Amino acid sequence: MSTTPQLRPLDLDAVAEVLGAIAGNVGEVVRGKPAAIRLALVTFLAEGHLLIEDVPGVGKTLLAKAIARSVDCSVARVQFTPDLLPSDVTGLTVYAPETGTFTFRPGPVFANIVVADEINRATPKTQSALLEAMEERTVTVDGHTHELARPFLVVATQNPIELEGTYPLPEAQRDRFLMRISIGYPDHDDELSVLRTHAGEDRLARLTAVTDAESVAATIATVRDVHVAESIERYLVALARATRAHPDVELGASPRATLALLRAVRAAAAVDGRPFVTPDDVKELAAPVLAHRLVLRPQAMLSGRSAAHVVTDVLDGTPAPT
Repeated sequence: MSTTPQLRPLDLDAVAEVLGAIAGNVGEVVRGKPAAIRLALVTFLAEGHLLIEDVPGVGKTLLAKAIARSVDCSVARVQFTPDLLPSDVTGLTVYAPETGTFTFRPGPVFANIVVADEINRATPKTQSALLEAMEERTVTVDGHTHELARPFLVVATQNPIELEGTYPLPEAQRDRFLMRISIGYPDHDDELSVLRTHAGEDRLARLTAVTDAESVAATIATVRDVHVAESIERYLVALARATRAHPDVELGASPRATLALLRAVRAAAAVDGRPFVTPDDVKELAAPVLAHRLVLRPQAMLSGRSAAHVVTDVLDGTPAPT
């Protein structure tokens, strides 16, 4: 006879305190976008990386910088350009004449939070330099492997409408991002608030850290203990398999995508103060976690279909556990 699993008591009050402080701090400069801030923090807690894709001027880089300033940890910002080299990101080995030895000089990727601005403007070779760092949290240079800092978050931005002089992220690179989100234009009142807030002073420059890397690391450890029922696990697998069988999809969600969704829903449950995952968590995060990993058939794209439409179809056609 099956029994209800005994859930370990989680310090969800501590999680709420850390997240509430960061969200409130970021909300001081990114007005009217609580959903985007929530998804960004869920990504951070799930030990993932975030791709912010939207038109210019809606606050992509501002959101990334605000999160970085809210945590007392090492932060690096890299402006991706066509002439950026892989060593400019990962670091390189240099010769020290005074000692006659070679030493490793770490690149910006060794920070806790890395803001990769306009990542699609760098060449594929430079983009690929982030692959090992984002997936394994290590960097190998000249045969030596170096561990990255913990926690480690890459927040990348890109403009989806300006294609001249850009290099679209390959599927393997997109798959390393836990979520892809959009900011969107603010509504009337929020845009008016932006005018009044940012016209006279730089609110971002006045932003101070409200927590530190150790507190974030402890919060991440708590999130790992959020309970996921077997029925939810089967639901996640069913959704991934349904994307592979969808007629509009050439390449569906991989097992890595299923694991990413599992981590994301655990973090979302913790954000909401629950020690367990519900089907609503899965439905909320399926699109931002899965859509950017799908490769559609050419005829589907020509007919105006998008990956988000596919995820909606899959959610509608896959029975959720009760």
